[in-house]
Amino acid sequence: MARDVSSQFAPSWYSAFEGSNSQGREQRMRAFVRLWRAFMRARVFIAAVLLALQVFVVVTNTGGPDWLVLLCSLHLSATLVVLYAWRPVEQGRPLHIQWLLTIGVDVLVFALLQSFQLGGLNFTPLFALPVLLASILGSLALALATAAGVTLYLLGAASWSAYLLNDISTASFLQAGLTGTGFFLVAALANQLAIRLAREEALAASSQAVARAQAQVNELVIESLTVGVLVVDPHGVVRNANPAAQAMLLGQVSPQAAKLLLSARASWHHLAHLVNETFALGEPLEAETSIDNEDRPSQRLHARTRLTAQGGRRAGLCVLFLEDLREVEARVRTEKLASMGRMSAAVAHEIRNPLSAITQANALLDEEVQAPAQKRLTRMIDQNAQRLSRIVDDILNVARAQPSQDQRSTPSLPLDQTVRQITHEWSRQNQAERVLGVHVHAPAAHVGFDPEHLRRLLINLLDNALRHASGKPSSIRVITQPSGNEHIRLSVWSDGQALEASVMRHLFEPFFSSESRSSGLGLYICRELCERYGAQIAYQRTRLDQREGNEFYALIPAAGPAPTREPTQQSLSYPAGDSIATRTVQYGNPLSGDAPLATR
Repeated sequence: MARDVSSQFAPSWYSAFEGSNSQGREQRMRAFVRLWRAFMRARVFIAAVLLALQVFVVVTNTGGPDWLVLLCSLHLSATLVVLYAWRPVEQGRPLHIQWLLTIGVDVLVFALLQSFQLGGLNFTPLFALPVLLASILGSLALALATAAGVTLYLLGAASWSAYLLNDISTASFLQAGLTGTGFFLVAALANQLAIRLAREEALAASSQAVARAQAQVNELVIESLTVGVLVVDPHGVVRNANPAAQAMLLGQVSPQAAKLLLSARASWHHLAHLVNETFALGEPLEAETSIDNEDRPSQRLHARTRLTAQGGRRAGLCVLFLEDLREVEARVRTEKLASMGRMSAAVAHEIRNPLSAITQANALLDEEVQAPAQKRLTRMIDQNAQRLSRIVDDILNVARAQPSQDQRSTPSLPLDQTVRQITHEWSRQNQAERVLGVHVHAPAAHVGFDPEHLRRLLINLLDNALRHASGKPSSIRVITQPSGNEHIRLSVWSDGQALEASVMRHLFEPFFSSESRSSGLGLYICRELCERYGAQIAYQRTRLDQREGNEFYALIPAAGPAPTREPTQQSLSYPAGDSIATRTVQYGNPLSGDAPLATR
């Protein structure tokens, strides 16, 4: 209730901005100060005119007493002091000292001039200034109070004049009443107009703020698009270009792209021709083009044009959308791989049942046959059935949706002990004790990894190394060691031939293999398992014991503080049972950029 009462005394411009934020309040104060300064300058101008008039009257001896010159001088000084020394105060209450120093002073001075000025001068119209000041900058109550005060003065002056002249005439009272009524109407109308204008200004300011916010949102959206966006005028001048378009045209993001001319470069002529045709036909067009540059490879682009419209007519701007066809093809390949994965999973499920029957039948047949040749045939059947079973498992693991791993629920494994167990089992199953060397150098390290997933990661890397190794003693090495304070490095090295560039580009992609007998899923599954636990896997060509070889390594986050690893190039000593006593090997660190990381 108190708020409703106080709002009745609020200035006209105050209620229009009520409830706004800090920016709105600041804008409201700036508007108030501008109006205040305008009224104060008007007061100074009127005070100067009154002073000049009184000086003229005194010099010509045609007016009132001389002390009116002093009054006008004091009035001019007061208006100058208020204009230059007084800081206006925004108030929701009408009774404030700033109104006494302005409205009160003006009403008093004009009343004294009207009362003591001799001759035919009439100062009544000057009372409109304080009434307007109260109506526009003050509240309605202040405006009506000012009009009432002026009206009472006029009626009192008419009564005093009738008393002095002993002439009770209704004309002077009627004139004073009509003038007072006019002041009341001016106060009410000016106050309502001020409120309306203030509300319109607040609405316009709010609309501008919303428009600016929407424009900023649009700019952020356009800048983050991977599709290039160019705004071109009919002369082929680029008015605006987002970062993606700048990278396509110039090879880098440059603010100068907004001042380019499409016909300036020969490689852009196709785009300029497409824009010109769009303006000529007045309809959107599409085309495929390419941009040839000397310093970078050629780019194939899909271009689309749209014309802006305003009021049902073309506004003369063309929006050109550029899309890199390589990204489109990459998305198509991803969709094809997803479809292939779903189809492969369905086929794998259908293979499992007859495969189980073949395995069981072969086991029964192996028990009955005794001839060595027949035993070889059953072993061949068993080996290929196991290989086919592994392929089915790989396909199902790839196709199965894997939830994100919660590191808090992941068991903490001692890495060196787990690696020794897995490598021991693998070497016995594959009869690779002679070619495998295990060198563990992180005895206190624990990693957050599921035991079965770590086993699958290491076995896939070992199977891959066995296929490409030479078969010589220690041609395959498994090495663990700290990598900084937060990661443990697990690597599998083999002395195979260097990989071709075409193979390296698709190294961790699914269903890609350099061998016809491989499913192409081993390294892809390794990458998926590493990403599930926050690890990173990569490949590099390294030199070990004066032999070149291929190294696949994973940086696994340590479950606890890992020992600090000193230099990246170091001499490592192994137990006396190893075939080589010491070695020097240089490892790249994918976290520092020493080796390329395999990423999605």
